[in-house]
Amino acid sequence: MDNPSRYLDALVKEFTRLPGIGPKSASRLAFHILKMRSEDVKSLAGALLDLKENIVRCSVCGGISDSGICSICDDKNRDVSLLCVVENARDVITIESAGGFGGYYHVLGGLISPLDGVGPDELNIRELIKRCADVSPFELILALNPTIEGDATSLYLAGIITPMAITVSRIARGLPVGADLEYADSATIVKSIEGRIRM
Repeated sequence: MDNPSRYLDALVKEFTRLPGIGPKSASRLAFHILKMRSEDVKSLAGALLDLKENIVRCSVCGGISDSGICSICDDKNRDVSLLCVVENARDVITIESAGGFGGYYHVLGGLISPLDGVGPDELNIRELIKRCADVSPFELILALNPTIEGDATSLYLAGIITPMAITVSRIARGLPVGADLEYADSATIVKSIEGRIRM
């Protein structure tokens, strides 16, 4: 059944395009926005546009930033001997909010997945190799999701980085197989990083 208003219907349809938002949740959100003050709706719309138009890719790690270099890469107090490789920028935020890691990050921008047409050349791997050659961290920690694609990417990276005389480890399997870092609790993430294993 269609909504009585084409404007409401259009907003509900837009919300259902978001991950994890079904028709009922989308309808609740749309009606909530309908009840909001106009200034608050404008503020929300402005925040969405600002996010889309102003966030850029960090020139060092490949994560997100408000300027050329993100605040983590710009922090000189972090441990330069540790470099943590993650799939996406959301994983950086997840690990940072858990605490317990004081090194730097490198964002691949995805995982190797031949079935989806994603090979090493489509990822931020060349930059990782250059970064390892330039900075020469003591340890490269692979914090990739424990999936087939995550494992394949980890093995590929270990094969390339290990000959560079850099210790390559992966986070411990404190995360369930098939799980995403985004949904893990802080204690599990900290224990996974502390219990990492050498590859």
